[in-house]
Amino acid sequence: MSSSEKSRPSWFWPLAAVVVPIMGLLARVRITGAEKLPREGAYVVAPNHVSELDPLIVALAVWRLGRAPRFMAKESLFRVPVVGAALRATGMVPVARTSSRDSAAQTMAQSHALVADGRGVIVYPEGTLTRDPELWPMRGKSGAARLALAGDMPLIPVAHWGVQNIMARYARSISVWPPRKHVRVAFGDPVDLSDLKGRPTDPAAISEATERLMRAITALLEEIRDEKAPAVRWDPTSHGQSETGRL
Repeated sequence: MSSSEKSRPSWFWPLAAVVVPIMGLLARVRITGAEKLPREGAYVVAPNHVSELDPLIVALAVWRLGRAPRFMAKESLFRVPVVGAALRATGMVPVARTSSRDSAAQTMAQSHALVADGRGVIVYPEGTLTRDPELWPMRGKSGAARLALAGDMPLIPVAHWGVQNIMARYARSISVWPPRKHVRVAFGDPVDLSDLKGRPTDPAAISEATERLMRAITALLEEIRDEKAPAVRWDPTSHGQSETGRL
C-alpha cells in the first residue's frame, strides 16, 4: 500500500518514469523487511554505501515500498540555478556542513520540518563510500542519528549487496552484461533509541545512537552476504585515508 505522499502528483513521477525502467534493465532487486518502512509519517533511512550507484538502488526500493525517496544534499547545491529549484521541488534536505551551534540549529529545523510534513529522508551514515577493503560498513558519522534524535523519528537501518557488481566502487562505467544482476536490499527494525530520547544535542547520546545504527546495518549485511564482518570496524583516519576523498 502506497503512502498519501506517493499518491499525490509530484516531480517524483516523471523522474520515476525514467529511472525505474533503466534500473529494471540493470538490476533485479529483491527487497526484504518491507514492512519496516513506515507507510506514513517521518523517518530516517540509513543505508550502507559501496557504489556510486547506491542512491538509485535505495531510491528504487523506497519508491517500490510506497514512499517518495528524498536524500540529504550538499547545501551549496541548493544555490545552483535550476538544480536548487529541482532539489527544493522534490523536498531534498540540505546538509549542515558547519560543526557549530548553527549546525545543531539547522538539524533541529530540518527534523521538525520532516515531522511536520510527514516526509522521510535517506542519509548515508558513513558519509562517503566505504573504505573497507571488503566493502563492510566503516566508522559512522553522526548525521543520521542526530536527525532522528532531534525529531524523535524512526531510524531505519538498510543494507544492500550486489550493486557493486553493476558499478564497482570508484568505477567510471557500468557493467551492463549480464543484464539484471541480482541485488538484495534489506530493511531492518528501527534502532531502539528510547533511552536516548530528549538528548538530541548530547554528544554521548549521538555517539551511542550512531554506534547502534552501524551495528544494525552491519548485522543486516552479514545476513545478506552470509559472512561475518570484521570484529573491528574500518576507520579511515587510522589507515591514513581521507574521509571525503577517494582512496
